[in-house]
Formats: sequence, structure tokens, C-alpha cells
Amino acid sequence: MRLRQGYFTFPEYKGKPDYARYFANRIYRPSYISLHSALSFYGIIPESVIQITSVTSLKTAYFVNPFGEYSYKTIRKELLFGYILKSMSDGRVLQIADQEKALIDLLYLYPQYCTVQDMLDLRLDEEYLKNDVKKNLLQDYTSRVKSKALEKRVKQLFIAYGL
Repeated sequence: MRLRQGYFTFPEYKGKPDYARYFANRIYRPSYISLHSALSFYGIIPESVIQITSVTSLKTAYFVNPFGEYSYKTIRKELLFGYILKSMSDGRVLQIADQEKALIDLLYLYPQYCTVQDMLDLRLDEEYLKNDVKKNLLQDYTSRVKSKALEKRVKQLFIAYGL
């Protein structure tokens, strides 16, 4: 089965769990799953996500294949950090943003989220944010990005969810 030009796989992977995500890491490198896809994976947003969104230092790209839709958003090369290697059942690994970096990537790439109301409109799981998201790590990632606009958006996120 064709995944994209020059990338193919065997049909038997179609029914196996996590392979759609696994191929997201393979068909466009360097990249890791982030944004809405990672937030949904962790249960931070209530919606399930059809399209797998990733970030990359390459140009923005979009692919469709039998495994799904893949969208890649560009960030600076030095911002490719904050992802983990999540083991699959067969020993392969997925590269996926940790929950803090998925939030930072979202606020960095989508500047329209800039007010307290915009943050509330994201409908993030308040309990999850308060109990599982590491505020210090979120602040550390924000300072590494070196963006005053991002700092303001993260402050709005903290106000909106009482972090």
C-alpha cells in the first residue's frame, strides 16, 4: 500500500492499532505527533481527531493514504523538543509530544488563541490540566521558545484554568 511517494507498507498493518500514528512519524521526517492529535491522545480535549497532526522543521505538508489524513505544521528546528518515545505492542515506538509540549505547540502555531475566553473555548479537561500537566515544565518550554506572544498566551491559559 502506498503511504506517499516513495513510501509503502504491507496491507496487514491496516487493522493494527497505532500504525496510523506510527506512519505519521515515518512518512515525513523529522516530525513528531503534536497539537490536537496529541491532546486527544492524552484526553486533554474531548473531541476525537480524524486527521493526525504533527510538527516538523520541514515545510508544511499534507498527505492522504489508506491509513488516514496527515498534516504537518512547520516549527523552527530548535523547537523540535518535548516529545517522548511511546512503545507500541510490537516494540516499535511512536514519537509524540508530551502533554506540555502539545499545549505549547498549539499556542505557538495558532495565535488566534489569545484571550481567556479563547482558552476556555478550547474545552481542555480542567481536572487533567490541574492534576497531570506539569506547570513548571510548561513554563520551561515557554521560555525555550523565546516568544513574548507565546508567553502572553500561556498566561491566559493559566488564568483560564486556574493553573
